[in-house]
Amino acid sequence: MRVLVLGGSGNVGKLVLQQLLSRDIEVRAIVRAPESLPSTLTANPKLTVIKANLLELSVDNLASHLTDCAAVTCTLGHGLSYKRIPALGVWLNPHDLVVRATKMVCDAIIKVQPTTPIRFVLLNTVGVFSPDGSDKHVRGGLEKGLVLFMKAVLPPYTDSVRSAEYISTKVGASEKSIEWTVVRPDSFIDGEVSEYKTLDSIQHPFYEPDYVTKANIAHFVCELVQNSETFDKFKFKMPIIIDAHQPSKASK
Repeated sequence: MRVLVLGGSGNVGKLVLQQLLSRDIEVRAIVRAPESLPSTLTANPKLTVIKANLLELSVDNLASHLTDCAAVTCTLGHGLSYKRIPALGVWLNPHDLVVRATKMVCDAIIKVQPTTPIRFVLLNTVGVFSPDGSDKHVRGGLEKGLVLFMKAVLPPYTDSVRSAEYISTKVGASEKSIEWTVVRPDSFIDGEVSEYKTLDSIQHPFYEPDYVTKANIAHFVCELVQNSETFDKFKFKMPIIIDAHQPSKASK
């Protein structure tokens, strides 16, 4: 099995790389700065690092990197700081990084015309409602107001919403070359792989978070890539992932 990884130099992306390689899976990773990857990863003969800015590639270029891949994972996100200035990165271009990457991946997969559908696992956020209406949580006035505020002033949130809408409504289940899952973690924390659970629907306002370790997010992404039974369960869906044990809540 061979997997193309986008966003492999990020906090979750590095863990995805690490865990895929530990499963003896061949990996191609497109990163802007290969030097940001630890030597423990780059020394692995099963990892091929491609130095490139994804958004500067043509669809044909990306399709060539997707050739012979069974899956592609995208954990791209917006940096929160810039040149050590906290929060500045939130407003820097490109504001539409994730939705553009999502469109490029889908176009490239179609270009490849694989004989077997390529799995596309996209990282998103629990703050985004599933466009298919499957979320049972009803937003109250405060939460609705905060969502409107975030859409107006926080480009990364709008980018997450648009990427989910694109893959759910524009791609959907009709394109036979692509089978996708959008993973919606709750609040990220550091920690090791541990017991976690998946949910079909948002359970509470996003400002009352549950927590999930970045290692558990990476583990779930890798399970979707490698395990057909797991992927089929969540195909064309937007599962939420949280740690099974929430000590901060248990102590309240």
